[in-house]
Amino acid sequence: MIIDTDKAPQAIGTYSQAVRVGDTVYLSGQIPLVPETMQLIQGDIQAQIRRVLDNLQAVAQAAEGSLADLVKLNVFLTDLGDFPSVNQVMAEYFTEPYPARAAVGVSALPKGAAVEMDAVMVIESE
Repeated sequence: MIIDTDKAPQAIGTYSQAVRVGDTVYLSGQIPLVPETMQLIQGDIQAQIRRVLDNLQAVAQAAEGSLADLVKLNVFLTDLGDFPSVNQVMAEYFTEPYPARAAVGVSALPKGAAVEMDAVMVIESE
């Protein structure tokens, strides 16, 4: 099932915001775009990280889940020196048990963003 919400940025390419297969939801990468304007949020790296997590949260909710249901989070940064900010902001959005995570330094991201995250979410059937 394809997941789509107007509470997160619309896809800027040939992909879906998320795809659900059984109990697993694959959330596409989110950059710090403001959904209403499709422009990068203004502000420091922490503001950008918050916007990315807000976007992921909106997609997770559209799939009838939440950030608490994430089992894997991938973080892409154009400056790995920003990694402490990732940990600091994540503590505002997540509680233990935390999802598994990878952090990767990249040379560039779409639209000149400094951070992008994608995730895998599992929503257990009742």
